[in-house]
Amino acid sequence: MWRMALLLLALLALLRLWEVYVSARRLRAAIGTGGASPLPDPVYPWMVLVHVGWFCGCAAESLLRARHPAPWVTAAALGVLGGALGLRAWTLATLGALWNVRLVRRPRQPIVTAGPYRLLRHPNYLAVILEIAAVPAALGAWWTALGASLLNGAVLWARIRREEAYLFSVPGYAAAFRDKKRILPGVF
Repeated sequence: MWRMALLLLALLALLRLWEVYVSARRLRAAIGTGGASPLPDPVYPWMVLVHVGWFCGCAAESLLRARHPAPWVTAAALGVLGGALGLRAWTLATLGALWNVRLVRRPRQPIVTAGPYRLLRHPNYLAVILEIAAVPAALGAWWTALGASLLNGAVLWARIRREEAYLFSVPGYAAAFRDKKRILPGVF
């Protein structure tokens, strides 16, 4: 079980590193060609810290646990993870070159209302919430699932407030997203 846990975590770490790499390239390109600039974001280092702690907690707790979760728990959690990864892929494909892990101000900020944005304002954050809960649940790392979910919730609350302060200042954004919920359609 611990080998599968490490393999899963390694694959997710590679995915996260790829996202950071792609994000940095896109930010440099946007600054160089379109006059974009990163917004001040004191929340970003906390996001990184929560994610690194989440990875470490998943690895440590799953390696130290004497008992593994029931197979149906693991299967359900991996199903949720698959859905989260699918939502993340859909979101990134919809945003294309606009997607970034950083908050980016663009002179002519496009308003994306296609794909998952037809349903909610922050589908990628929903994917992250699901991942942070599902991976440790699949590994039986219950304390990590709880702690990382709570910390991630606090970080996302601050991040979404900063992001929306900018986005709602963009002409047309309020009209496009006024009736859409942030994370869960029809709920929040």
